[in-house]
Amino acid sequence: MTVRRIVAAHAGWRGPLLPVLHALQDELGYVPPDATPILAHELNLSRAEVHGVITFYTDFRTAPAGPRTVRICRGEACQAVGASALVEAAGDRAGHVFCFGNCALGPTVEVDGRVLGRVTPEKLREVLP
Repeated sequence: MTVRRIVAAHAGWRGPLLPVLHALQDELGYVPPDATPILAHELNLSRAEVHGVITFYTDFRTAPAGPRTVRICRGEACQAVGASALVEAAGDRAGHVFCFGNCALGPTVEVDGRVLGRVTPEKLREVLP
């Protein structure tokens, strides 16, 4: 099974849960809920610990992503140059992130892992699913 193979590839790592989750999501596109008990058993963690990490970090998905992933920066620098208009234009079709570290080129949007700067509401509508 994929989960056990990925855990085995990280055998001997200190604190392997995050690298295992990233590898699992890279391979499957998300972390399936049925992986939680397997990960807990294989890594000698509680199910609550594994579930807590998966749900704490916004980068992990527990269902396949849609055709396009769009996230809008909600950090102060991006807010100051128009991120609120992007949030309004996106509605519920985009996720939010506190900061991409692209402050000088805000407002910033990430589309399918690619960071774009100086995004306008018009430009955002072009990339939204």
